[in-house]
Amino acid sequence: MSLKKRKKERRHACRAPALQQSTADQRNGRRLRYWIAALLVVGAVSFGFRWSQRASDTPRPIPSPASSPPATAPNYIGSTACAACHIKEVQAWKGSHHDLAMRVADEHSVLGDFDNATFEYAGTASTFSKRDGRFFVKTDGPDGRPADYRIQYTFGATPLQQYLIEFPGGRMQALSIAWDSRPKEQGGQRWFHLYPNEHVTYRDELHWTGPQQNWNFMCADCHSTNLEKNYDRTADGYQTTWSEINVACEACHGPGSRHVEWVRQDSLSPKKSDPMKGLTVSFQERQAAHWTLDAQSGNLLPQNPQPLRAEIEVCATCHARRTTIAGGFAAGKAFLDHYQPSLLEPRLYQIDGQQREEVYTWGSFLQSKMFHQGVTCSDCHEPHSLKLRAPGNAVCTRCHAPAKYDAASHFFHEPSGAAGQCVSCHMPATTYMVIDPRRDHSLRVPRPDLSVQTGVPNACNQCHEDRSPQWAAERILEWYRHPAAGFQRYRLAFDGAAAAKELPDLLKDRTQPDIVRATAAALLPRQPDPAIIEAAANALADPSPLVRHAALTSIELLPPAKRVQFIAPLLDDPVRMVRLEVARVLASVPVSMLTDLQRVSFNRAMQEYVDAQRLHADRPEHRTNLGTFYAQLGRYTEAETEFRAALTLQSDYLPAYVNFADLRRLEGRDPDAEAILREGLKILPDEAPLHHALGLTLIRLRRTKEAVPELRQAVSLAPEEAHLAYVYAIALHSTAQTREALNVLNRALGRNPRERELLLAAATFSRDAGDRTTALKHAQRLMAEAPWDPAARQIFQDLRSTPNDGP
Repeated sequence: MSLKKRKKERRHACRAPALQQSTADQRNGRRLRYWIAALLVVGAVSFGFRWSQRASDTPRPIPSPASSPPATAPNYIGSTACAACHIKEVQAWKGSHHDLAMRVADEHSVLGDFDNATFEYAGTASTFSKRDGRFFVKTDGPDGRPADYRIQYTFGATPLQQYLIEFPGGRMQALSIAWDSRPKEQGGQRWFHLYPNEHVTYRDELHWTGPQQNWNFMCADCHSTNLEKNYDRTADGYQTTWSEINVACEACHGPGSRHVEWVRQDSLSPKKSDPMKGLTVSFQERQAAHWTLDAQSGNLLPQNPQPLRAEIEVCATCHARRTTIAGGFAAGKAFLDHYQPSLLEPRLYQIDGQQREEVYTWGSFLQSKMFHQGVTCSDCHEPHSLKLRAPGNAVCTRCHAPAKYDAASHFFHEPSGAAGQCVSCHMPATTYMVIDPRRDHSLRVPRPDLSVQTGVPNACNQCHEDRSPQWAAERILEWYRHPAAGFQRYRLAFDGAAAAKELPDLLKDRTQPDIVRATAAALLPRQPDPAIIEAAANALADPSPLVRHAALTSIELLPPAKRVQFIAPLLDDPVRMVRLEVARVLASVPVSMLTDLQRVSFNRAMQEYVDAQRLHADRPEHRTNLGTFYAQLGRYTEAETEFRAALTLQSDYLPAYVNFADLRRLEGRDPDAEAILREGLKILPDEAPLHHALGLTLIRLRRTKEAVPELRQAVSLAPEEAHLAYVYAIALHSTAQTREALNVLNRALGRNPRERELLLAAATFSRDAGDRTTALKHAQRLMAEAPWDPAARQIFQDLRSTPNDGP
């Protein structure tokens, strides 16, 4: 893999250990293309779409922050208060992954070899030592020079342990050299680097001293109880606090002060009748579930199948790939009021929903039949020790008849071997962090036939690596005659070639998991196809907040009045995650288009959006999000402050340069936009969006001869991006270089044969060049892709009605 491609993938992937990816990165990537498109002003070209954002005529005021929680709010009191009554549960918890999630580094907690052990990586020899009961590593620091650093905390225990090092300003960094705590016979008891196939030095964004390895933002809230990051953007420092250093009782059960009060109440006290027993969450919903054995299938079936959510939402706060959108979460509060989870997007999941990147279970489990029948985490995992309820296949045969399923007649392999384990076929593992295998919790049947069709992985070939998927599919057919298709049947709908046709149907299909339908909404092609807009508009009333939130992406394409019509009611949506996205999509709508009541609701949602970004003011992506939001509101001074802050935090943060330059466009300051983009290119000379944006800026400055080479360089750096080629071709055509413009379009169509704007430009330019035969071919393909497009119909009709006079 090339260095350029590798760095591009890093920017959009959570590769670091135990880290949560901010979905702001995903949104920036999506918004980046939109804002680049908004820069397009090419002159008298009479076709295609020109997107623009108009800031409101009058800046909107931000209301005062919400008042503080009432003084009677429950408090965190610590697990020692629980131990007196809940002896069995506390004993099970001790020594668990939750208990060992984070500890002070001492003789009891440190597992690694600090007896002057050395480890070499990327030209640096690191030495691990201990002095006076303290632990140190001598390694390369933020300037590349070796220095001694004290280990303050351990992070995790098995199969690996990481180490945290404190820097000034309360900043804690996770060392990228970790200890393999597995037994030596399993390859453990050694130091290893978490990026063994790369060459990460102090100049690299993945270096242990960089923001991608920052504990305060990336790791902390899932390894401690009641953690508050407390970033001070004025001082650029942290005062991070926690109630308990590890994941203790109140992380899952909520603050316990009221529960202790409830316990101490006299039996006749009115408070004693509290069904919640003073706790903020109850896990009793499962008690109403009744299961009976179905003799024909050999499975336990629920009498009233439905997902149980209380427990899932508590677990999801850490076992989901998500970003925090509001502080103050405690068990029992709504998950989507505090977090925005990632969907089944292609960079994280395979096209059939299998895990690809490290996605932390929740997104996979929501796809499973188990979840939809009412199975929860604690049906298989004891929630205090985190161990399985029973060893091996016994955990599965608690619900699935062993005579039918735990038998060679079902799995056709040696029962005593790994292939005889249910999880080997139904929960294949992917290894992350070099040595940590994690099983796919979508619980699906093996489908090597899908591997043949689409190239997705399958459990059979994970073991039989020397065999083909076709071979595995044939074996399945021999064994089962009529093999089950499984619960997950939405694989092909994520294929880009079929997206415009299949995704709207998938979105409407209420039999599919909500997360699948939400992903379908998010992946809808960004084009004003009436069928797509209709599907998205209907989804705004969907019962699932995941679906409502994702559908807003397509509504963003509509003119301001239509946006207000469709989504203004959702400013009062009961779910914060939805309200935030509505505020963002409506930010560029003139305030005069809103009613008085809508303005009140918008101001409230706007403040929530600002608060969500302020929560992560230590991150350039969130400062850029906020700068872009302010720019759309017409609050240009505040937007500039945010963009400058983003670049101060990370001088090579690409979206900040592009969106900052576009702010200057909105202000009518194109010479300043040029200066910003050229400054970015000094640091990021190989980034196509910067060259593209600079080319468009130069066109607006009427320096087209200088612009064309920049647009050409953008296409050279990112030939897979159809829109860049489209803009470059338009620029060539506008300077009478039609033949070269057609060459650019043809090359781009070779990579993106279904791209609407490429086909429209190719048909138009071919017609203008006198080659109506070729133009008609492009127009026919365009009509097949976008029969709803008036421009497509117009050029197709013109070409069909005019005799060919081409060569």
